[in-house]
Amino acid sequence: MFLEMKVRGLALDPMSNMPIIILRDEDDKRSLPIWVGIFEANAIALELEKIATPRPMTHDLIKNILETIDARVLKVMVTDLKENTFFAVLHLQVGETEYTVDSRPSDAIALALRVAAPIYVDEDVVRKAKSIEVTKEGETVKADDPERLREWLENIKPEDFGKFNKT
Repeated sequence: MFLEMKVRGLALDPMSNMPIIILRDEDDKRSLPIWVGIFEANAIALELEKIATPRPMTHDLIKNILETIDARVLKVMVTDLKENTFFAVLHLQVGETEYTVDSRPSDAIALALRVAAPIYVDEDVVRKAKSIEVTKEGETVKADDPERLREWLENIKPEDFGKFNKT
């Protein structure tokens, strides 16, 4: 069974300094932290904050391509968690045909935010991830707290990007 979830904020993991997307169900009973890269977190933060960029960023480009070919994102589904890696699929509709496209959850979520598509998470993924409550104890930037989100964005330094380079 799949739960509909919404992006409730971004956080920084104090141990790894990696960004985390916080998803929560409608009743705020279950949350799901998904660790993502700095670039993906930035793309999500820009959309949450509704900050326009002078040129289309990658997820804006994807949205523009889909709109140009009359494709619609029906939903995003986080489907699995294997060896600390989350898996997701995009459900697209072109004409009468529906397609599923493999995606990283961070990219799927960044796109879903841009096109107002619902985000669903398999209940098994929530169980496997051992959901945690981060808003009370962690350093969380909530989607509904634009000042904190803006501060988080402003404090990202160019040298922070090098920390996550896996070369």
